[in-house]
Amino acid sequence: MNLKIIGKAGIGLIAGFCSHSLSAQDSTAVDLRNAIETALKNSLEISIAKNEVEARTLLNHYGVAGGLPGVAATISNTEQVMNIHQRLQNGTNIERAGAAGNNLSAGLAGSMVLYNGHRIVSTKKRLEQLQQQGEELLVANIQNLIADVSTAYYDIVRQQSYVKTIRQSILASEKRLEVLETRRSAGMANNADVFQAQIDINTANQLLMNQMLVVEVAKAELLRLMTVDPGTRLAVSDTIVVSRDVSLEAILERLPANTNIKAADNQIRVNELIQKEISAQRYPTVRLNAGLNYSRVQSAAGFNLLNQSYGPNIGLSLAVPIYNGNAYKRQQDAAAVDVKTARKQKEILERDFRADVYKTYHAYQNALKQLETETRNYRLTQDLLNLTMQRFELIQATIIDVREAQKSFEDAGYRLVNLSYAAKAAEISLQRIANQLN
Repeated sequence: MNLKIIGKAGIGLIAGFCSHSLSAQDSTAVDLRNAIETALKNSLEISIAKNEVEARTLLNHYGVAGGLPGVAATISNTEQVMNIHQRLQNGTNIERAGAAGNNLSAGLAGSMVLYNGHRIVSTKKRLEQLQQQGEELLVANIQNLIADVSTAYYDIVRQQSYVKTIRQSILASEKRLEVLETRRSAGMANNADVFQAQIDINTANQLLMNQMLVVEVAKAELLRLMTVDPGTRLAVSDTIVVSRDVSLEAILERLPANTNIKAADNQIRVNELIQKEISAQRYPTVRLNAGLNYSRVQSAAGFNLLNQSYGPNIGLSLAVPIYNGNAYKRQQDAAAVDVKTARKQKEILERDFRADVYKTYHAYQNALKQLETETRNYRLTQDLLNLTMQRFELIQATIIDVREAQKSFEDAGYRLVNLSYAAKAAEISLQRIANQLN
């Protein structure tokens, strides 16, 4: 009898999901695109980042920068009781106890800065940079979330591929037990060999149960990233397909497009504009003032029984800072230090990202090279296990030969899917750094 435990199609299946113990109607089918879309829609972190962008957009306004007129209305009404004692120049004496009086005043005043050393212009530009920085950080959060979801998704593919390898090995163990039981019934095998084969099956089933637990943990992590009820049951059928055209030069050229680096560049400009704002405080400030005032003073006794005035007014005011204990000078120097710090922080980011690109790319290339060798090894272990099982059925191979062939097949399957996952994870990381995930 020609026994075929594993077919050539196993190479394509080794990176795919095995069938889950749950039925299809109990599970929610999801692919990578659906997982990413759900995560982006439900992510609390993305919502916070969007709120931050919205707040900075609202603050990016000339009124917040102080470039628009300020108008204020005031009104005051005071009732009073006075004891009056007046002696006039003509000899008249006025004395009155408990005289009622009323002071009523109202005004409408407006003020607009005409010049303050271009501080308003600098403030407006700073608000624009803060808004742009918020948008860059939002994109960075989106890129990180897509990378995390993709990595978690392919981790499930990897873990379920382990399950498939274990199940394929169990099939071989069950066939070995079947052959041994047939031999024992014919008096050609002892109970010890049968018991050992059953023990191997039981051990493999325990390993399978442990691996299924690992799969469920991996799914729970994906559900967390998707911000979905962790009790949701997922059913996914997919393979790990690694792109082989990732170029180191292309990634390095895209490095300036990294949103974290762009946000750091925004921070440099923000600090430079803060320095200009502080410097502008040392210049004179010219304001245009205008208003409309109304005043009414009424008294029941005294020289002036009623004094009422109202009318518009307009004028200019000039404020020249002369000395404030060198506070502005020190603030400006401190702001210059902050600019240097922001530049160094950007250099650190560029240094770290560049190093990450080289390290990740070398890991990616190494995984691709090993993947080719391991694919051939996996084919060989398939053929070896099939051949060994055929020889075992013909009493030309021992139990030890079968177990060694099974172990080689399992190890090759683990290595193959691990290398596929490592290459895919490196590819995702490089795309995230280059801001190319979508």
